[in-house]
Parts: sequence; structure tokens; C-alpha cells
Amino acid sequence: MCVTGLVTALRAEAGCVSSRRIPFNEMVQIDDQAILWLSGMGAQAARTGAEGLLQQGVTGLVSFGVAGALSSHLKPGDLVLPEAIHSTEQLSVNMSWRNRLQQLLPVDIVVFGGLLADSPVPLTSEKAKMELAHATGACAVDMESGAIAAIAAKAGVPFIAVRAIVDPIQFSPPQALFGAVYPDGSVDPLRLMTLLLKRSVHLRTLMQMGVGMRAARKTLSRVIQSAGVGLDSQEIDRLAVA
Repeated sequence: MCVTGLVTALRAEAGCVSSRRIPFNEMVQIDDQAILWLSGMGAQAARTGAEGLLQQGVTGLVSFGVAGALSSHLKPGDLVLPEAIHSTEQLSVNMSWRNRLQQLLPVDIVVFGGLLADSPVPLTSEKAKMELAHATGACAVDMESGAIAAIAAKAGVPFIAVRAIVDPIQFSPPQALFGAVYPDGSVDPLRLMTLLLKRSVHLRTLMQMGVGMRAARKTLSRVIQSAGVGLDSQEIDRLAVA
């Protein structure tokens, strides 16, 4: 039996895989072909999730969620299926699996390949995004795929990243906002209200973030609808790991 292990950082991402309430930082069996782990943000959290899924016997790992654009060509809702992850070292994805998944998707989903960059911290300015793009040549960035790819490579299991763009290169969540965000991406309403009253965060910023997240979640949900929660995992055992 082939079983895909999906790691999501945010509760909003996990909701694109399953409509039921997903517990934080533990294994959830979605069906016979997929196990989900809602890890929280960052490399260490993602590493814990990937290792936990491997202990459950998954035969492939997926970094599933949203990403920030590092190119002006990408807009919210576009899908990044990278060919490699730029981290402390360049980590490959399983191209057979990645390409087959792309073939299953509706033709109106805009798909980009290339490099997905790893970042240890959220990028909160266009300048920071442009600097990372120049340094890596990547088209998008997240904080978890590098860790998951490294765990997959060490374990010798296939890996892919499925990341929908949530914010364009010219827009980023403000640094102050992260003080009101829990590890799973949900928001503390009292802290958020304080930030709004102090004008540390503006309502129009939250509205723009909401538009981007809705576009990204729509794309991620369509990926699941098209390929299933296992993302065509029945074929994983036939794939070369590299």
C-alpha cells in the first residue's frame, strides 16, 4: 500500500485537504492513501511533521501549502510545482511524480516550475524578496519545503512540493502582524485588534492578505479535487527517488 504524507504549516492549508477539524502537530489519517500533519510554521516544525509521517510508514512526502512570489510574473493563485528546493544545499524533487501531477490538473491553473527558495524567517518586504530572488534564482519562497525535502532525501522516499502563491512580490505581510499569529497561522483576535488600533497593521493590508489567501486556497483545493488527497500516490512505488 502506497501512502502519501502531506505536511502543511497552516490550518488554512490543511483545510484544503480535508474539511474536518485537523488537530495540531499530530498525524491524521485522511484516507487509505494519505496522512496529513499540520506542523506549524518554520523548518523545525516541518521537520518534526515529516519525521512523524515517516514513522507512520508513508511512502512519499509532500510539502503542501502557500508560498510568496519572488518574481513579478507570479500572482496570487498561481501554482508552483518546483523542480528543486534551494536550501543550504539544492534538493531535488521527484520529477516523474511532479510531472504526472501537473498533467492531472485543469489547464486553467497557471503552473510554474523552477526553484523554490527556503527562508528561515518570513520575508516582510519587497526588498527582501528581490534580494533572495537575486541570490537564488528562485521564483517563490516558503519556510518549510527545504526541511521536508531534506528529510525525504535522507529517508530515500520521493518528495514533491505543491505551493500556491499567496502574496505577490510587491506585497508582504507586515512584521508586526506575526505577533498576533499562532504557530498554525490562526490569529489572536485581541492582539490583532490592538495592532489595528495602534495602526501597526492596517485594515487594507488584512483585506489584501485575505484576497491572496482565498486565491491560493482555491488553487490548492482544486489540486486535491483533481489528483485526490494522495496526489496519485498509487504510482509512487514505481518512481525513481531522485
